[in-house]
Amino acid sequence: MGKKVTPYQGSTQSKKQQVEQMFDNISGNYDGLNRVISMGTDVSWRKKVVQMAKDHQPETVLDIATGTGDLAIQIAEAANAKKIVGLDLSEGMLKVGRKKIMSKNLQTKIEMIQGDSEALPFEDNSFDVITVAFGVRNFETLELGLSEIYRVLKKGGLFIVLETSVPTQFPFKQGYKFYSSFILPTIGKLFSKDKEAYTYLSKSAAEFPYGEKFNNILKKIGFISVASNPQTLGVATIYNASK
Repeated sequence: MGKKVTPYQGSTQSKKQQVEQMFDNISGNYDGLNRVISMGTDVSWRKKVVQMAKDHQPETVLDIATGTGDLAIQIAEAANAKKIVGLDLSEGMLKVGRKKIMSKNLQTKIEMIQGDSEALPFEDNSFDVITVAFGVRNFETLELGLSEIYRVLKKGGLFIVLETSVPTQFPFKQGYKFYSSFILPTIGKLFSKDKEAYTYLSKSAAEFPYGEKFNNILKKIGFISVASNPQTLGVATIYNASK
């Protein structure tokens, strides 16, 4: 497991409380800044996740750490699911997401709710597909959150994770380290009122147990058919698993 990196060093709040506060703080400019920081590459990654979800032909979908709802909206537009639930700790992010959903007239298909990924407010075996994009590294207790996901996923259901990872080959490893350690936090500080948020996002990505380590954690929880697919020279990875 990686080290426990928190957004605000020296804070007496739990990681969960800090993450909620951080995303509330940056919710207003999160979407635009995300595109800039990822240089647009996150768009193609999300499209792959959407296609995987669509191919499973789900009736019910849960998007955890939904943020402003980008992935939930894309799944709603692509798949013929009857109900999509977007869940997030941050009410600020959800507020932005609800406006986007209303503008696309998807409010009857997507429900945005504030909730805790480590205590999901759903019955066992509730969802055909569960997705998490750039959210699992923010779980306070990774295995607890994954166990909750396993609980509410239907038997035969599909779990998809899109998360940052670290390139392992020269020179991409060195280039990524420089970008994530210096460029990303600098861009965040220039455009965000929360000066520590993007430093945290960089550090949490570096400390996350990506690749085979994360595969093994999924298997330990009980997931089967676990697979991982690195994206864009290894700066992100798409994981998929079943129950």
